[in-house]
Amino acid sequence: MAGVRFGLGAAVSAVVLALGASVGVASASTGPGAVTSGSAGASSAASCLAHVVGGEDWYSHYTPGCTGHDEPELDPVSSAPGSAQNITWRAVLPADGTAPVSSVGPTFWFGGTVKDSNPAKIGGEGFLELQFYPDSFTTRCTPGGGFRVVQEPDVYTACSPVWTIQQQGNNIIEPAAFNGMLMDAAGSGPFVMHALDTVDVHIWAPSPDAAYQEQVTDETSGQTSSVLVLDSPGDGPLTPQFSRQQIGNALDWGTVWDTPMSFVYEIGHSDLYGDHSGAFCVPGQAFCGSFNRGNWAGQQPIRILNATFGDGSHPKNWAVVSDTGGKAEVLGDSFVGPTDCTTYGGPFCIYPWFSWDGSALNYGVTYPGTVDRLGQVNQFRKKPTCPADGVFAGNTYCDTIVR
Repeated sequence: MAGVRFGLGAAVSAVVLALGASVGVASASTGPGAVTSGSAGASSAASCLAHVVGGEDWYSHYTPGCTGHDEPELDPVSSAPGSAQNITWRAVLPADGTAPVSSVGPTFWFGGTVKDSNPAKIGGEGFLELQFYPDSFTTRCTPGGGFRVVQEPDVYTACSPVWTIQQQGNNIIEPAAFNGMLMDAAGSGPFVMHALDTVDVHIWAPSPDAAYQEQVTDETSGQTSSVLVLDSPGDGPLTPQFSRQQIGNALDWGTVWDTPMSFVYEIGHSDLYGDHSGAFCVPGQAFCGSFNRGNWAGQQPIRILNATFGDGSHPKNWAVVSDTGGKAEVLGDSFVGPTDCTTYGGPFCIYPWFSWDGSALNYGVTYPGTVDRLGQVNQFRKKPTCPADGVFAGNTYCDTIVR
């Protein structure tokens, strides 16, 4: 979630430590029809674990310098008033091929910084994530920010947690202030989308003091979801923190110098339906499709066609940022620590990037329709050199304008 960073150490329950560095604990079988649990968007690194699947009320420790997990993001940039309060993304959903979309990560999401008026929440901010789960039919979105899914190839459903942080004794924990399922128009079940559908993802607040709302229209099926209102049971309406979609209007407990609203592909986890069922993973591990060229090349990628703000305008620029330094992570020079990659570019030793296919921005590798690779992995800054966001000390990773 926009590069979580905590600067305090904290104690941890032995129960959580015993679960290891896993962000996905599946049922005994992860074949079609089996229910799998997950929690995505919270921090999760070898020494920076937070939510563990199936245990949303348990939190692991945050060590000094902990920065969250791997969340490369795409940011539409605008100085238009209200541009951060009303945005509609238009995208084409990825499709399975020789590799399933689920093999590169458990979710991608459209998200942004919100204001949280609960005085217990550090910084008074939270982060919303409308999480799309590939190859997955959602059966439940849990109050602690987790999800329950059943494997269904080329199916997408969504939950929308809003993450916050607060002090609990000597710990900093990361509770979800809200989590809701994206429902169908009748409100009777999850809103179901399919691979290669063109979707319009609308995230808006009717006024600066009103809760954000979310709604998705599937242009391909002609169906529209119910409106999901981000009104927290405990914290009240989760409202806009920023008006303008400008670089530097960033989450104040993150580690990236970005815009309020962003698209993020959550990587660094194994396939929820594979042998390691959603485990945290790093470059060089052979079960970690996130960093393997073949897994990305074996699918039809996400296509971000455009973003439209409430006044009808479009982004002036597009920027990208990684909270692990991109190539630096592969080579062992990031918070995730050493990897088994001695050089960049071999099997399980790449870092996916954003590219341009002539009419849309993709995420992954070079595809048959790629027109501009936008610098490939070098589009991501390798070192944090931008100012601190606000709550915690230390530099942040700078957004890089690529279009």
